[in-house]
Amino acid sequence: MPQPQMVLRSLYHDFLALLFPEDCRACGGELAMGEEVICSHCRIKLPYSDFHLSPTQNPLHQVFWGRVPIQLAVAYLKFQEKGRVQRLLHQLKYKGQEEVGELLGRWFGAQLREQEEFQPVDVVVPVPLHKSKLKQRGYNQVEGFAQAIAENLEVPLVADALKKNLVSGTQTTKNRQARWEAMRQLYTIHKPEAVQGKHVLLIDDVITTGATIEACADILLKNGASAVSVASIAYTL
Repeated sequence: MPQPQMVLRSLYHDFLALLFPEDCRACGGELAMGEEVICSHCRIKLPYSDFHLSPTQNPLHQVFWGRVPIQLAVAYLKFQEKGRVQRLLHQLKYKGQEEVGELLGRWFGAQLREQEEFQPVDVVVPVPLHKSKLKQRGYNQVEGFAQAIAENLEVPLVADALKKNLVSGTQTTKNRQARWEAMRQLYTIHKPEAVQGKHVLLIDDVITTGATIEACADILLKNGASAVSVASIAYTL
């Protein structure tokens, strides 16, 4: 039976929702009673990838073939320009809507928990922000998503396992090898003891070329991680 405090809190939140209705972060429409962050219609219409059903044989996993040994690779959503996913990520990254990442992480984490392939994961590590960007934004947009997945998998989140350095100069005039070297210098290990001998689930928000994941996974493996898998909010096909 619900505790009286919980009942009162729920009634209070419902009362506030009546006075100050919130908008769906995906479509901008008004949320109905009982809806949270994303309306039911948008939840149904989101472009899910279903990569978790085949975490070693999907377009995202194939991105890393011949580049870095990624054990499992999944993305929750397919990124579409001017679509719901782009709007959600914009709210998450630039509008301070951390609850977007937390909610998507809860939904996706519940799916990953049911997949046998993800049971060996020992620790969850988000791709880091540079300290200046973290100070400016006030939060790492990946961390809430990563935390919710870690809670579902019942493993620790190590938010500062990796560190992002500042690399000056443009990358557009460099060849692929020079860009790769610059990317490798962009990330360093901060807590090697947290990943040594562990199967690490590396988390990002959007994966496009895979360069960031490649650099971070390479560092984790060179510092003793037994395996690296990848999960992201979205993947650009």
